Parts: sequence; C-alpha cells; structure tokens
Amino acid sequence: MYHFYPQYQKVAQDAAMYDLLANYYKYLDPQRHIYYYQMHFMCMQQLCQMQPVDVRNSYGVQPEWRAPAKVRVLHVSPDAPKVDVYVNGEKTLENITYYQISPYLEVPAGSYRIDIYPAGQTTNPVLTETVEVQSGRNYTVAAAGRLANLRLVPVVDTTRNPRNKSKVRFWHLSPNAPAVDIAIAGGDVLFSNVSFGQIANYLEVDPGSVTLEVRAAGTDNVVLTLRDTNLKAGEAYTITAIGIVDGTPRLEAMILQP
Repeated sequence: MYHFYPQYQKVAQDAAMYDLLANYYKYLDPQRHIYYYQMHFMCMQQLCQMQPVDVRNSYGVQPEWRAPAKVRVLHVSPDAPKVDVYVNGEKTLENITYYQISPYLEVPAGSYRIDIYPAGQTTNPVLTETVEVQSGRNYTVAAAGRLANLRLVPVVDTTRNPRNKSKVRFWHLSPNAPAVDIAIAGGDVLFSNVSFGQIANYLEVDPGSVTLEVRAAGTDNVVLTLRDTNLKAGEAYTITAIGIVDGTPRLEAMILQP
C-alpha cells in the first residue's frame, strides 16, 4: 500500500548507493567492491520481497518510476586540504583535491546528508549539510569558501543544448573577490553584479573564439581576462571564478561542461 512507499524508496536509494560504490571501488579496492556489491544484493532482495505488499495498492497500481538525478562534486575551497566525501554515512569519493571535479554519479531523487572530512579521517567533519536532488536533473555541488566558512553550493546543470548556438553562464566561487560583471573584451556586459556563491543563468551566444573580461561590478576595472575562450556550437559552458584575489591559489577561471 502507498503508506509503505517511503520505506521502499529508502531501500531503493540504499541499493543504488551501494551499486554506485561497488562500481567505484571495482578496480581501486577489491575488498570494498565485494562488500558494497553484497550490500547492494541484499537491498535488491529486500526490494523483491517488499514489492508485492509495499508498492501496490488494492488495485495493483505501482508508483510512477522516476528518473535518477546525476550529481558531481567540485572542490574549490582554496585553503581546504584533500577531502573524502561521505553520502548518508558511506564514503563515496576520496582524496578530492582543490580544482578537482568528480564524474557524475547517478542517485535516486531525495535528500542526502553530505559529510566532508579531511582525507583519511572519520571524525570531526569540516562540513555537514543536506542536499536535495530532483528526478531527472543534473547537479554540480561545489565545496566553496575558505575552510573556516566552508559551504556547499549546488547548481542545476543544463541537459539540453541548442544545435547552432553555444550556452554560457558564470559562477562566482572566489571567496574574497567582489561582485563582478562578465563582458566581451572592450564590449557588452553579458552578466552583471554576480556575487560570491551566485550563478548567472545560461545565455545563448554565437559559437566562436572570444576574449572575456571579469570586471569589478559597475566599473571598467578588469580583474581577470579569459583570452581566446573557444565556444562550440551545441555545447554548454560554466565559467567559474575560483582562487584568491592577490593571494594563493591565484584568481583564475575554471571552465566546466556540460
């Protein structure tokens, strides 16, 4: 019956997570691979046992299937060490370094507790937050800000690209940079007054090579130049400002796809 469905969904989430972890460790750590494969198998057995009772109502109708979400993690905290990422208490990513982005991982829609620890540690996480993901959407979740004020910044990535145009947006993840404008060199402003943690909406532009300027908002003061940025037709780009103004690691742009 439908009032059992949350329990079924929880076991399904666990099954998907264990399958993800089993595949991740397949060549990295055979023992962990076997452990997570066995956990996945046990969850699948539970689902088979639950299905006749838990997911059918008296008319034999099953809940609608929902597409998974896809999530990747980006480490752009300039003074944070290598980190391990735990999802609902399970180590999912390890030794993630500054400037590194993980592959997309498929997960069921729902809420997930994210714990980030210094690599190799399992006590005193540097960050614990909950992230909600929706069915059929792709997400990039950035660990951003200085270590003392670390935060997760999730954004939704596009899954549809125009055939004859490029799509571009700007993401401000430099913790000490002021609000900025993004403009074509010597020309029009594309995105205005974007502050730390904010992301501008996608903008369709003509494909080609273009030089972009990151300017202090409302001024002509250029703080970063992106020379010969190649934008291809049918592709989407997220230009991401990371690093420290007048510090280390230096202020720079990281271009993400899709």
